[in-house]
Amino acid sequence: MSEQNLNNEEPHYKHQLRRLAATIKWLVLGIIVGVIIGAVGAAFFHGIRLATEYRKAHSFIIFLLPFAGLLIVFLYRLSKDYEDTGTNLVITTISAGDHLPKRKIPLIFVATILTHLFGGSAGRESAALQLGGSIGHNLGELIKLDDDDCKIITMCGMSAAFAALFGTPMTAAFFAMELETVGVMYYAALIPCVLSALVSSNLAHCLGTESDVFTVSIVPELTIENAIKGSILAVLCALISILFCIVMKKTGQLYKKYLKNPYVRIFVGGCIIVILTLLVGNNYYNGAGMDVIELAKRGEAPYPAFALKMIFTALTLGAGYKGGEIVPALYIGATFGCLYSQLLGFNSALCSAIGMGALFCGITNCPISSLLLCFELFGYTGMPYYLLAIALSYTFSGYYSVYGSQKIMYSKYHNKYINQKTR
Repeated sequence: MSEQNLNNEEPHYKHQLRRLAATIKWLVLGIIVGVIIGAVGAAFFHGIRLATEYRKAHSFIIFLLPFAGLLIVFLYRLSKDYEDTGTNLVITTISAGDHLPKRKIPLIFVATILTHLFGGSAGRESAALQLGGSIGHNLGELIKLDDDDCKIITMCGMSAAFAALFGTPMTAAFFAMELETVGVMYYAALIPCVLSALVSSNLAHCLGTESDVFTVSIVPELTIENAIKGSILAVLCALISILFCIVMKKTGQLYKKYLKNPYVRIFVGGCIIVILTLLVGNNYYNGAGMDVIELAKRGEAPYPAFALKMIFTALTLGAGYKGGEIVPALYIGATFGCLYSQLLGFNSALCSAIGMGALFCGITNCPISSLLLCFELFGYTGMPYYLLAIALSYTFSGYYSVYGSQKIMYSKYHNKYINQKTR
């Protein structure tokens, strides 16, 4: 007898009791995951912060980046992890139930901090998604959850880690549910993702983490002219997001084609980053670059910063260094928005905010999360601009993504089921 028929024959109160039990289970698990990953996320945050501060105070350390790369490859191969796919592995865990080994947890923690310490260009949130997803998945296996519930607790862990690192629980809760399949939201994970994100974010804050907030307080009135200016910026950012996805993918392929040995590949990649850093004459493009985002908000970022950050990030991550693409995308969006504001005489803070939201949406295909991110990072004052920018970026960015395992279930242009991989 099918489950549906069985449910139809059961008294109504049994349905309610079963639903109540499931809700209580996810309330408890959401809190537990939030506490565990909130503490780990805080440690990760402080590790990245200390590494960044040390690198800025000792600029010579950039010359050790190639050797740090050798150590990263050695650690992964020591753990028998020969083909790391990063966040894509977490995504396939949600879609196909792939196993996430426990060794991923310390590996991504240490390797990302090493990348930031020695000057690789990378973010931290994608690394957090891997960290949180791995912890959540292995916790689910430890307590004998079935495959479907393991997928939910993996998303729960991703939400918790993103919230702990970024201080944006609203975005974190929906991002994990929206990321794997474009056009489909896993609402069964809503309660655990929301709870874990809130608990993790608040615990991490109590443990000394700081939220990245770029409040845009002065917003010009939404006239037709201003709406057109904002719309053009959003479309340009969507096109840049496509370029970023292509550059990231092609750079990794070229590294692997011409430098097949991972030790040689990462060493050469580190040397290239060192040379480029010496050529530009500053450290604007090493690490995450949150200070440059602040410059962009004030209209003071270097004009070519968006292009240089794209190159630095692709060369770093393509070579095998660890980190993420999200903060570099925010950096690229902010600095391109700054350039756009200078050319058109528009509000630099607003243009940087629009650029960040549009780039985030373009590379992730997550419009709801992108809009929530704008609200949490920049405030609600510029809501009409962010709403318009996210809609345009989602549409004009096509089916490209920095996550090759992401699926597009429904067309962006027609009411049609397509079920295809991103480019």
